[in-house]
This record gives sequence, structure tokens and C-alpha cells, in this order.
Amino acid sequence: MADLKLILGNKNYSSWSLRPWIAMRHAGIEFDEEVVQLDFDGDGPFNAHLKDYSPAGRVPVLFHGDTPIWESLAILEYVAELNPEKELWPADRLVRAQARTAANEMHASFGALRSELPMNVRREPSKVDYSPSARKDIDRVQEIWNDARAAHGDGGPFLFGSFSIADAMYAPVVSRLAVYDIALDGAATVYMETMLALPAYQEWKAAAVAEPWVIEAEER
Repeated sequence: MADLKLILGNKNYSSWSLRPWIAMRHAGIEFDEEVVQLDFDGDGPFNAHLKDYSPAGRVPVLFHGDTPIWESLAILEYVAELNPEKELWPADRLVRAQARTAANEMHASFGALRSELPMNVRREPSKVDYSPSARKDIDRVQEIWNDARAAHGDGGPFLFGSFSIADAMYAPVVSRLAVYDIALDGAATVYMETMLALPAYQEWKAAAVAEPWVIEAEER
């Protein structure tokens, strides 16, 4: 049994759960996992038993022994500190700051994209209507990706060269843009293809497709 255990929501819908999971799996960090079935109301998950895992009553939650760490970015930071040899942040200080900036912008922004284009990994790709606010979010994401790839493309296929926490934070957006058949321009398109082809993402997708649960509020 691993020292780390990651509590996840439904893999088909839980975008925040995907973030630490894909980073840990891609980096080869050993952990156990437990998937908790979620229900949703208009404001998000309302499963009362999630309080059993963290005071916030949300997933994901990482347990290191008996100690819980919640919030995806906090989990990723903790895992990076536990495993410095995995280099989940860029080694260069300025590049690392840029990667952290991109990751935090993802954490704090893009509300219209999130609400209008919910994560639904097993959805057959097709277009939907969305608002100008969601289009603005999509354009900003594309700008971040293209700028990062232009600056760091020589170092590898990911946003800042090698795979980093920034890539993990944007993984659910990659999935959203793919299933809602949203075309991008330039290096952002190649970056999306790279992320979708990751073995870790493919493993997550296979598990999501196999899940029996359907949450109607998350289906578009």
C-alpha cells in the first residue's frame, strides 16, 4: 500500500480531481486512489459524506498517512515537494514563476468556460453554443498556450518544455475543448494533441468511459 491516497470524484466529470491524478500518474508517483460518486446541484457537489474526507467537503483530497491535503493546486505543490526528483516545476527560477503564474490563472479564472462547457470526458465530440464570455476565456487559454510554447518549445512538447504542474492544471480544459470540438490556432492545437495522447490521460479517459454514473446537470 502506498503512503499516499488520492480521493477523487467521478472521473468523467471531476475536473479538479484530474489535475493531481494526471501529474502523479505521469510522473510515476505511487499512490492509491478511491473514487467517490458525486451528485451535483446548481452550485456543485452536495454529497454530505465528503465532509468525512476534508473540512471543505470537496474532492480531490490527498491523504499522506492520516493527514489530509485538499485543493488541487495545494495537493500538486505538496506532491512536488515530496518528490523533488520528479521536477514537477521547471528548474529555472523565472520559468518556474511563469509556470506558477499560468497555473494560478487557471485556478482563479475562466468561470464562463467552466460553467458553460462542463467536463464530460466520454462525450462524443460535437459543437455547442456558448456565450461571448466563454469565447473570451477560450481565447485567453489559447493565448497562454501559444505564448508558453513559443517561449519554451525547444525544451519539450509541454507548456514550459517538460511536463509540469501547469500542464496538469490545464488538462481538464484540454478535455473540454476536445469534446466540444473547439478549434484552436497555432501551437495550441499541437499542445492539445500532445496532452490528449498522454498515456495517463488515456488511462483516465478509459476509466471515465467505464463509469456507470450519469449526472444530468453536467450533460450538454
